[in-house]
Amino acid sequence: MSADEDHRVSTIELFFDLVFVYAITQTTQLMADHLSPAGVGQGLVMLAVLWWCWCSYAWLGNTVHVDHGVARLAMFGAMAVMFLVSLTIPEAFVDHPGGLFAPALFVVCYALVRLLHLAAYLGAAKHDPGLRRVLLKMFVGLLPSVGLLGVAAFLDGPWQLGLWVVALLVDYLNVYLAGPDGWRLNAPAHFAERFGLIVIIALGESIVAIGIGIGSLPMSWLVTGAAVCGLALAAGMWWTYFDVVARVSEHRLTQATGTERTKLATDSYTFLHLPLIAGIVLVALGLKKAFLYIADTEHHTPGEALHGVPIWTLTGGLALYLIALSALRKRNLGSWNVQRLVAGVLLVAATPLLEHVPAAALLLVVAALVLGLITFERIRFAEWRRKVHTAHP
Repeated sequence: MSADEDHRVSTIELFFDLVFVYAITQTTQLMADHLSPAGVGQGLVMLAVLWWCWCSYAWLGNTVHVDHGVARLAMFGAMAVMFLVSLTIPEAFVDHPGGLFAPALFVVCYALVRLLHLAAYLGAAKHDPGLRRVLLKMFVGLLPSVGLLGVAAFLDGPWQLGLWVVALLVDYLNVYLAGPDGWRLNAPAHFAERFGLIVIIALGESIVAIGIGIGSLPMSWLVTGAAVCGLALAAGMWWTYFDVVARVSEHRLTQATGTERTKLATDSYTFLHLPLIAGIVLVALGLKKAFLYIADTEHHTPGEALHGVPIWTLTGGLALYLIALSALRKRNLGSWNVQRLVAGVLLVAATPLLEHVPAAALLLVVAALVLGLITFERIRFAEWRRKVHTAHP
């Protein structure tokens, strides 16, 4: 059954997202267990693989009602295989002794997720030659990409990570260069809501990271204050996206038609939301390590600073998030959000100095930066913000 303009997010899509909640948690843990530039690189390419899977089914759910008929079975099948993908994430790059060879299992399960998507989509496109044509173009890019990932499963070190990057570029560029012709976006509100929900899921990971960082360690006034700062940071990140950016993006998508709409959806959501989600996941990793420093008084002093890779994931992740938000404004309104770009650049530039600041104070600084940015925008653009809220309640 084809989706129409008023189609909304179904419960099976929300159920499907639960697997991705776990997958994002596994990816954060993968980086935490290999806390080095290479380990962070592995986490980011893993996130790009997961993102491509999730986006594929978001587009499918916008074309047909995935809670009806064969599409429902395809969703459950994809969930099962995607869950196996999530379980193999810790061993996707380095196989642990005993059991199945996990790197190859990861690639096989990933390929099955993508093939199930193509099969379900081709079924939905049986009366749409244009959509079938673009789906077959996607398949052409998928084959070499999966092949490269398969070869990478038997390598290690820089060659393995490099091959992952090449495999992803082949897949991503194939879809991008194929252009928007042929794709169908029937329900813009549904599409915007799906991507808003995945942002919420990623932000949830940053809150969970606070709890994991504290773990079973004893509470203290310092931990309590830092937890409030961490939550304030997550809330500020929510605000900077949902208060205006999400509303304007959905409005632009709704107003566009035909090829312009699908191009806008591809640019604003499929591609520009990836660095947005990556930024949130990196912040979650930084928060997790910061709270370990703050709460674990047996191995860390109260005044100890976060340094090295952990602090760069926190500040760099937040900078990436702010820059991605500014890029969304550029794509939808034609101008950059200068204050967010400046805040992101200043944050990265100040990181070497922040490496000498206690971890708890660092959380206060980054939370204050985001909340200060929000306050400045509310005052400086009060009238424009009011118009946005009035037009898109």
